[in-house]
Formats: sequence, C-alpha cells, structure tokens
Amino acid sequence: MTRKNGLTLRHTLSKLTDFSNSLCYNDDETIKKVGMKMDIETLIKERRSVSLFEDKPVSIDLVKEMLKTSVWVPNHKMTQPWRFTIITGETKEQLANLAGDFMARGKTGEDKDRAFNKAYGTFSQVPVYVMVFMNESHELKRRQEDYASTSLIIHNLSLIGWEKGLGMIWKTGPLTDTEAFRELIGVKPGEKFVGMIQLGYPKKVPRAMPRMDLDTRITELN
Repeated sequence: MTRKNGLTLRHTLSKLTDFSNSLCYNDDETIKKVGMKMDIETLIKERRSVSLFEDKPVSIDLVKEMLKTSVWVPNHKMTQPWRFTIITGETKEQLANLAGDFMARGKTGEDKDRAFNKAYGTFSQVPVYVMVFMNESHELKRRQEDYASTSLIIHNLSLIGWEKGLGMIWKTGPLTDTEAFRELIGVKPGEKFVGMIQLGYPKKVPRAMPRMDLDTRITELN
C-alpha cells in the first residue's frame, strides 16, 4: 500500500514541476515538434532525453510495435540476447513505492517523508516503463558485443518514439542494483539488467546540450 494521500501527491508533483521550470527547457513550441515527420539526420539531432511526462496513457500495442522495429540492429553472431518487460498499473505502483522506500532509507521524521514523497512522485508520473535485459555470456568479448547491440535497440526505440510524439530516458543507478528491484522486475538467472526506460508524452523538452567540435576527435589514416 502506498503511504501517499492525494493532497501530498499533488504537492509533490507540483514541486517537481517547479523544479523542472528552473532547468534549461525549450518553450511549448518545441513540444509541438515532437511527433513531426522528419528526415533521419534531423530526427537524431532533435531527439532529447525526457523525464517529465503528461498525464496521458501510452498504448502498450504501440510500445510493442516500436520494440519490434527497434531490434533490427547490428548483432554479431545473431545472438539476439535481449528481452523486455513492459510495466504499468499495479507493478508501476509497487515500483514507485520501492523507489520511495529506497530514497527514504536512513532518514527519519519529515526528512524521511520528504524523500519518500519525492521519489514516489518522480516514479509514479511515468506512464510506461520498459525494462531491458540481455543474456550475459561467459565470454567477455561476447558480453561486450551483446551489450552494444542491446544499447542500439534502446537508441532506436528513442528515435522511433520521438517521431511518434513520445519521449523517454534510459535509467540505471543504485536502486536498480538492489535485490528488491531485481525481484520486482523479474531479472532471470544469467541475465544482465541493461536499463529502465521511462516512456511517455513529453511535458517538458530539454534544450540540446552542445557537442564538441568533432574535428578534434577524427583521425585520417591514408
């Protein structure tokens, strides 16, 4: 059972919005561009990692279709090591509570409540989670290649989603290393957890971070 009431949750989400407004975000006109048809070069440059979402449901069938397209990546030996779990509903509620408990550990009183509420609010406002796993080979080279291929799927998913009006962010961190988290999302023996994808319709779109001059990183050998 969640420890939050409706008033506290609204207050927490309001605080999240206030915090987001203090960061470097584009204006509302930029959000309108999400979902527009564009060439692949523009799509790659326009995509952003999004962590604040509209309170709007995302079609699970759409997510599945996006994943079916995203797996068309280079994959040495065609090991196809990946697996996915889509999380919504009651399991998402359990995940939000787990995140709240994790962030509140070691704290007491109002500090504990504040930490729980912030994490709970952050996790509960995400419409859909996609958990990404891969079989973990005993061979280092194969593990590296399989991880690279699975990572490409995540990037493909972000590009396809962006064109369909969806934003996402790829997350890992201390919470995802806990046994409680791994048990909740169903990590199987012999699998590596690759990432937690938060997916939804963007409420805020971050501005692009500058890229360095690539001429300093390109070498020509004749």
